[in-house]
Amino acid sequence: MNPKIKKALQDPYFACELVLNRLARFIDDEHFVRWKYYLNFRKKLDLDNPQTFNEKLQWLKLNDRHEEYTQMVDKYEAKKYVANLIGEEYIIPTLGVYDSFDEIDFDKLPNQFVLKCTHNSGGIIICRDKASLDVPEARKQMTKWLKKNPFWTNREYPYKHVKPRIIAEQYMEQEDGESLRDYKVLCFNGKAKLIELHRFRYTERQTQDFYDTEWNKTTISQGGGFIDASDKLYPKPDNLDKMILLSETLCADMIHCRADWYSIKGQLYFGEITFFDGSGLDAFDNMDDDFLLGSWIKLPK
Repeated sequence: MNPKIKKALQDPYFACELVLNRLARFIDDEHFVRWKYYLNFRKKLDLDNPQTFNEKLQWLKLNDRHEEYTQMVDKYEAKKYVANLIGEEYIIPTLGVYDSFDEIDFDKLPNQFVLKCTHNSGGIIICRDKASLDVPEARKQMTKWLKKNPFWTNREYPYKHVKPRIIAEQYMEQEDGESLRDYKVLCFNGKAKLIELHRFRYTERQTQDFYDTEWNKTTISQGGGFIDASDKLYPKPDNLDKMILLSETLCADMIHCRADWYSIKGQLYFGEITFFDGSGLDAFDNMDDDFLLGSWIKLPK
């Protein structure tokens, strides 16, 4: 049985969300956001006086819309934006840009590389050995992703007009051979306040920890049974201060913004910019943390 159908039979809220997504193009933005929030949190969304982090992200989806955000979330165009602000040395090399999977000439790609969709989150294929890559399956997955506009199912406006393409990037890994450690710097009204550390992404071992800007591990968590916090205190990155400074540069003058980084052999590499961490739909294990992060977002009156 299809996993989604199985889950829908067990969880009526999930079943309703599947129906909502099917009807997405026929529902206006505000009503869609309200329904999506309700089905995820089992409570009404307060857009008149939002207080929590997740409530305020829904408010921002509807009210903080700027054309330049489209370039900033486009996986290919964002590289130009970021390089212009902070320099080319922070950009992961691009090996190719394609409008469709069939344009990719695998003979011209190295043995290891990464394929990403430019217009969504999570549309990624990591190739560690070209000889063992299942090309038909990769084509099937990428073609499926290219056909979907993620704006409709979460109403994150920056993604609405991003041109769906595929980019091939240089394969990167930590110097110890571990998959990339993802440092996500959350900025509030231009000021970095919190850092998410993700390890072992795209595996069942993935962990998510929250650190403050002095690299003190906090008790904040959003596991919900899906991504657990680790039981370890990981070393502070040597370039943490630079990571924070660059994040604040990229997120300057924005109500809320997250800048993602990789740190390899002391060199920082830009990952992506996003405006809606978890699309404002990831519950905090402690509700007080939702209010705490919400208090850091100062909305315009």
